[in-house]
Amino acid sequence: MDPVATPLLSVNSLSVSFGSRHVIQNLSFEIDRGENLAIVGPNGSGKTVLLRTLLGMLPYSGSIRWAPGVKLGYVPQSVAADLQLPIFASDLLAAKARILKVPEEAIARAAAATATTPDMLSSRIGTLSGGQFQKILITFALLGDPDVLLVDEPTASLDELAEEHIYELLDRLRRERNLTVLLISHELSVIYQRATRVLCLSKNTPCFGKPQEILTPENLAEVYSSQPEFFHHLHNHAERHR
Repeated sequence: MDPVATPLLSVNSLSVSFGSRHVIQNLSFEIDRGENLAIVGPNGSGKTVLLRTLLGMLPYSGSIRWAPGVKLGYVPQSVAADLQLPIFASDLLAAKARILKVPEEAIARAAAATATTPDMLSSRIGTLSGGQFQKILITFALLGDPDVLLVDEPTASLDELAEEHIYELLDRLRRERNLTVLLISHELSVIYQRATRVLCLSKNTPCFGKPQEILTPENLAEVYSSQPEFFHHLHNHAERHR
């Protein structure tokens, strides 16, 4: 990182607890604008708790400093709503646009950025495929022109092809709009190829750095207590790690 530049996000000695249960302890890291930070770790390690804390939704100790004027967009893993309700995708976007007091044209711009089609916008949310619904959630997050997208496991229920499309979309948005992306994912092969930084959360000491430094067999075995399997690509050849 450039020592002169002000980090987009600086986290120091962050701890989050629920009663006597300590979920995150003494976590510190920094990221710059335009980075793609992948947050990984086993279930229960505090990944979603971290995102919600960075969004100001949970109490904590330590410090979280965003650069002045930064606007955040959030793509949750799931939505606490009955998808069978007669709600159209366009209704969700229009509701947020009204709250933010942005013009209707902002919806069209966000939809164009995510390749969300008019047919998808005019569909009931319960009839959308998993990949289409994720596009709607990303479009929703783009309203208000955020500088940062915090994304919680966007491909958890998608097939392999839909997964690839969503990761490609997020990477394209980051590059075209100079967004910073904080992404929770279990797809280690995708992270190895696309992330600029990786934050590994575990019950032991968290680790933070470049994918090539963090996603090593030794680190993964320590974080996951057993060595997960993943692929990474070098010079267009797939190498398998176990």
